[in-house]
Amino acid sequence: MVKKGWMTLACALGLWAALRLPAAAAWSFADVPAGAWYEAEVYRAAEQGYMTGVDETHFNPLGNVTRGMVVTVLWRMEGSPAPSSPSGFSDVAEGAWYAQAVSWGREAGIAGGDGQGAFHPEQDVTRQELAVLLTRYDQYQGVTLAEGALNLFDDANQISDWATEGVQHAVGMGWLEGSGGEIDPDGLATRAQLAVLLDRMATPAMG
Repeated sequence: MVKKGWMTLACALGLWAALRLPAAAAWSFADVPAGAWYEAEVYRAAEQGYMTGVDETHFNPLGNVTRGMVVTVLWRMEGSPAPSSPSGFSDVAEGAWYAQAVSWGREAGIAGGDGQGAFHPEQDVTRQELAVLLTRYDQYQGVTLAEGALNLFDDANQISDWATEGVQHAVGMGWLEGSGGEIDPDGLATRAQLAVLLDRMATPAMG
């Protein structure tokens, strides 16, 4: 009887411990090394449902971010609202996995096209383009734009005119940081970087 009682207690404690595990424990990405600078942020993005793995066991943290991917993440952050109509972009099929997100993004003023009727959802996103898309989401949320000090970066003159406001906001909010004194506006954004920026958006540090 004593042995059975201890087994029952052990099972109960085991169940309690399992329930106490963070939701992120439901994921285990083989390509996200323990201690990586993006590890915690990747798992938080997965836990919140903003980003998913490329399959059940891989996140592809160093993979490039696409326009369709960014808009889909922002749409998920907003609660995946149903758009009132299709996007109207010639290269966004209604059945595409990003179709609803792009339609919502266009209605919200976040997803702009190329001026010729196309959105280019599979196109890789640069760091300055990512800053602009995230800034548009903040504008949609009614956030006052920050004015980050771009003169702190040696390559600030490489930021495109159309992206200046977005990069200023991203820097001022503490989302986008440089490396070695450079902001690298034309460098391609990775999935790991997107996860980190999403985490910073949740806890902005005005600067």
